[in-house]
Amino acid sequence: MSVEKIISDWKNKIFKPVYWLEGDENYYIDKLMHFAEHEILPPQEAEFNLTVFYGKDAEWSQVLNACKKFPMFADRQVVLLKEAQHMKDIAKFETYLEHPQPSTVFVVAYKEKKLDARTKFAKIVKEVGEVLTTSKITDSKLPDWAAQMIHQHGYTIEQKALLLLIDHIGNDLSRIENEIEKIIINLKDRKNIIVEDIETFVGISKEFNAFELQLAIARKDLPNAIRIIRYFESNPKAAPIQLILPTLYNFFSKTAMIFSASGPEKNIAAAIGIHPFFVKDYLAAAKNYGQQGIENILLLLHSYNLRSIGINDPGTSDADLMKEMMVKMMH
Repeated sequence: MSVEKIISDWKNKIFKPVYWLEGDENYYIDKLMHFAEHEILPPQEAEFNLTVFYGKDAEWSQVLNACKKFPMFADRQVVLLKEAQHMKDIAKFETYLEHPQPSTVFVVAYKEKKLDARTKFAKIVKEVGEVLTTSKITDSKLPDWAAQMIHQHGYTIEQKALLLLIDHIGNDLSRIENEIEKIIINLKDRKNIIVEDIETFVGISKEFNAFELQLAIARKDLPNAIRIIRYFESNPKAAPIQLILPTLYNFFSKTAMIFSASGPEKNIAAAIGIHPFFVKDYLAAAKNYGQQGIENILLLLHSYNLRSIGINDPGTSDADLMKEMMVKMMH
């Protein structure tokens, strides 16, 4: 069952006794927990019938007793167990799950872990309740995910603006959502998000950012790469070297995969795990450097990452390290 279906059921007063939310993508788990905490019960009922526990602090017996209670002046009560992955003896809920209280909606957030499907406990959870297993969205699907969210708000976004936003934030769905909502609030009557909006409201320079540096390297444009690095030197918070190097390593690691891929651009994009819109940049890098050149770049990135944290380096500034690395990459 999807997040949307669970929320739709809750809005229509359709409940199962247990909801087990697990997996690697906290965004969806947090979204459901927030709805359960603030929307299932009206405020006047929540005051007496909403109980929230945290796995680190609560004893399983406390949670169990809360689940067994009857609601006060209402049809149901809601019991939330957040950060359940930190709770000891969580399997002791097995006896409750075999005979859950019909008037209790028990919602469990089991982040960054999954139940072992072979255990009796997991089988009981699936029999009596709803299990939602979340996974991280792949980088190739992030642009479509963000564009769909913007569309749901009734807005559109320029492709370059979308890519700039995604490249800056990365795979952090909550932050992407927050930034999109912030931009929309500031658009007033306009319905299309443009690059200047990303620059103004998210605080990313449209010319001087990690994405543009990546393109400059892919195109072997040394003057522009140095110009961007000089901007970073004057604005240290814009793109610290500890963020730039992993971004470049990810780009060239995927570029290296191109040499073992074949077929049309769409197939290559799928093979290396990127959005089709980006594939031309990866192909350009592969063409400009060749397989040996890409391997050398990956070695340089590793070497300069060590130097950036003080290994085999007397204290060269981040900007000078980047400039030196650019020259070695392109020559």
